[in-house]
Amino acid sequence: MHSLPDIQLQLRPGVVEFGWGHPDAALLPAQAMAAAAASALAARGADALAYGPEQGPGRLIELIRARLGRLEGVAPPAEQLMVTGGTSQALDMLCAQLSRPGDVALVEAPTYHLALRVFQDRGLRLVSVPGDAHGLDVAAAEATLALLRARGERVAFLYVVASFGNPTGAVLAPGRRQALVALALREGLPVLEDDAYGELWYDAPPPPALFSLAPGGPVARLGSYAKVLAPGLRLGWLLADPALLRRCMGSGVLDSGGGVNHFAAMSLAALLEQGFLDGHVERLRAALRARRDALLAALARHMPAACSWSPAHGGYFVWVRLPHSLDAAALLPAALEAGVAYLPGARFFAEGGGAHYLRLSFSLLPPEQLEEGARRLGALLRGALR
Repeated sequence: MHSLPDIQLQLRPGVVEFGWGHPDAALLPAQAMAAAAASALAARGADALAYGPEQGPGRLIELIRARLGRLEGVAPPAEQLMVTGGTSQALDMLCAQLSRPGDVALVEAPTYHLALRVFQDRGLRLVSVPGDAHGLDVAAAEATLALLRARGERVAFLYVVASFGNPTGAVLAPGRRQALVALALREGLPVLEDDAYGELWYDAPPPPALFSLAPGGPVARLGSYAKVLAPGLRLGWLLADPALLRRCMGSGVLDSGGGVNHFAAMSLAALLEQGFLDGHVERLRAALRARRDALLAALARHMPAACSWSPAHGGYFVWVRLPHSLDAAALLPAALEAGVAYLPGARFFAEGGGAHYLRLSFSLLPPEQLEEGARRLGALLRGALR
């Protein structure tokens, strides 16, 4: 009888796993979290083990507001902020409030593939808007929106990862940010801004968030502690118009169960009170920057000249373009035999495309494995091109 796994990550012996967008266990602050959990229990006792308020613990709300104010210059009002069960739960919650089955969700091509799953589970029809090295093509989004509405279709929202997008690492340019917010305001189009990677910059911080360009307007900004702290917390936050937040907080799920992950939220509050997170993010950034640099250098040494890749100025991923004669999905079985895994690019396109792209994650692996994985991948691709 096979034992059931305790964690989602399952590694295959002898395979360099570029496919998982997970943090290396060595980068997770286990001791700090243990101390924070103990502190929360010592200071709050049974309150840390009770049902939490729908918005999230008041102390955590205030600490998140204060940290955003320190980092970004403006602390959002409390009525614009709630604690969520990470980005995935927040996306599903927003779908419940903003859409109904059969509606259209506008998504970038390419974009985060598992967000597409959330939208499909809600019965939404996905329509792609192209992106490039400067992020979403806002003019194309405007034209697509006009065409859909002229056909009588209801567009529920536009979803975008504006800073260090998954999978490309692209950053939406400042002018495009202004244009997208202006479009959203003019057309009454909700925008879901997935900001999971905004703090993980390696060369320069990203431009101001879309939400900050029209606070309380049509943009809902989703933050996450999965990438900057620990995914097992299943915690994040949502900034949105107060009326939308009240609808989210009035959902049956929160009415029944209270705030999400209350004990984890109380532990996170203790961690923030101790001032741990800022220093941790700086150390994490340095570690991931070193891994990014190691992978980019290894790709330059080992990949065929016909391949190209993103500079990965932030986030977890390098987006690789193959020659048009190669199909990343078709090559994957041979890659696994050669001891290297990746995610084929087609997974990140809602309406087809991406066959000659693949995504490599550098967050999980130490530099020596990144080097070996690039060597194996380069050898495989050179053989396929021959």
